[in-house]
Amino acid sequence: MTVIRCSWVNEDPLYMDYHDLEWGVPVHDDRHLFEMITLEGAQAGLSWYTVLKKREAYRAAFDQFNVNVVAQYDEERIMELLANPGIVRNKLKVRSTVTNAQAFIRIQEEFGTFDQYIWGFINGVPIDNRPEKMTDVPVSTPLSDQISKDLKRRGFSFVGTTIIYSFMQAIGMINDHIQTCCCRVKHTIQ
Repeated sequence: MTVIRCSWVNEDPLYMDYHDLEWGVPVHDDRHLFEMITLEGAQAGLSWYTVLKKREAYRAAFDQFNVNVVAQYDEERIMELLANPGIVRNKLKVRSTVTNAQAFIRIQEEFGTFDQYIWGFINGVPIDNRPEKMTDVPVSTPLSDQISKDLKRRGFSFVGTTIIYSFMQAIGMINDHIQTCCCRVKHTIQ
């Protein structure tokens, strides 16, 4: 029996596992949310597959995405990261991870958790778009525009509307599994 997945998935087991077990699954853990917003920002101009293959190196390089540790990185630590071949060594992206960690903490202080803040945009209820095919899936929406604008106002970078839409898909705020996808039902909140 052929397993049908969303068409963006290739045959790499790493990619299939990400699609089958993570993409579109609601996430409410702040550490994981910080990881995903960082990785989505790192993806800018690249493919998600490229970043996904570097994920374990990112976890090691960025202290398992402990936001309190990352927020304290100094110039010496940033230079070490820029020499790390396991991550995307883009100076702006690496620096943004540190400033985004600081902004992330400010949101936690204001809202209690980043989870409360980000899921508050949809009142905690995932959006189920029910696309028939991947071409039905947008790259941004007025909601991703709104969140992007608010995050930028709060000091984040590498959070453009397309990045935020991808982030929303990754953390399950949006379920964009196509109707025939094997994960369609298991990721749908009834």
